[in-house]
Amino acid sequence: MTEVLQLAKDLIARPSVTPQDAGCQALIADRLGTAGFSCEHLRFGEVDNLWATHGKGGPVLVLLGHTDVVPPGPVEAWSSDPFMPEVRDGVLYGRGAADMKSGVAAFVVALERFVAAHPGHPGTVALLLTSDEEGAAIDGVRRVAQLFRERGQRIDWCITGEPSSQAKLGDLLRVGRRGSLSATLTVRGVQGHVAYPEKARNPIHQALPALAELAAKSWDGGYETFPPTSLQVSDIHAGTGANNVIPGSMEVLFNLRYNPHWTAPRLEAEIEALFERHGLDFEMSWHRSGEPFFTPEGPLRSAARDVLAAFAGTAPEESTGGGTSDARFIAPLGAQCIEIGPVNASIHKVDEHVRVADLEALPALYLALIERLLLQGHLVGAIPENRSHGVNPG
Repeated sequence: MTEVLQLAKDLIARPSVTPQDAGCQALIADRLGTAGFSCEHLRFGEVDNLWATHGKGGPVLVLLGHTDVVPPGPVEAWSSDPFMPEVRDGVLYGRGAADMKSGVAAFVVALERFVAAHPGHPGTVALLLTSDEEGAAIDGVRRVAQLFRERGQRIDWCITGEPSSQAKLGDLLRVGRRGSLSATLTVRGVQGHVAYPEKARNPIHQALPALAELAAKSWDGGYETFPPTSLQVSDIHAGTGANNVIPGSMEVLFNLRYNPHWTAPRLEAEIEALFERHGLDFEMSWHRSGEPFFTPEGPLRSAARDVLAAFAGTAPEESTGGGTSDARFIAPLGAQCIEIGPVNASIHKVDEHVRVADLEALPALYLALIERLLLQGHLVGAIPENRSHGVNPG
């Protein structure tokens, strides 16, 4: 059994359902400490975070990941126990096999190999792990990023090991992510009998024109490789369940996935102005999951493109699609961020899995990236002063 396969199995065997870490980070810290890394455990609330560094000065390259997993659901639906990793026909099965304990295991092995081969390497290489990526994402990387901001911690480049590949390892390079903004709209009316509408005020009737305008709105035409900003209504609730009662209030849930043309405050202001224009008696509650980020052409993107092309046999698709990742908290610190990881077809599903051949190729892929960035001339002088593309330019 290869080193990375054994470590991936050891991690999967720990039932680290978010926000639990179940000892994953202690195992990793013990290994990296033996390899010469300085390890700092940052626990906030119920969340464990690990910050492991080797070297000093810039540039600072961070590998970013998470040890928590989503719940497995009914165990009987799985072909094997989700927390008893099993290899069948060249495929490793278990909760977290793809998202993202394989990526974490590959990070660790790549880092061990790098510092063993280059103990006096230039710059700093680091690993940041959290147990709060799949959950509320409050006391994980979001909270660590706040601490880093207070400390003045520099980060130049960040590689997130989220499962980003589509059909084969290395066929996609994620160079940005859309922002995510969720809202709860409450429209107040006056409850009454449907036979006496003049004595009531129906919040559904009042809100429908505004919601129709909101749903039909064209926000922008896209940005660079980003698709246009989009809004989806996910839930509408009103009424008592009786067909003869005008409801007294109505609640609507919706979400926007937005590109760097926008910031969350600008979207919030525009949407609230629309509801005010329609004369609604309403309240809004907003949740900002994260602003968009985008990594333009530069040393990080160039190195990743070349390394992935060598592994996949062809240049990767460069994408800003998908949902969100913890890179959204690192980018505003001034870091350029990309995401590279295994195939994502089975993530969050029953019988989650990763091909063993892909898993065993990952450490060499990450090692090639680390060496390319820290050893082959991409030093401080190659990094522009205005490094930050995580802060929305719109």
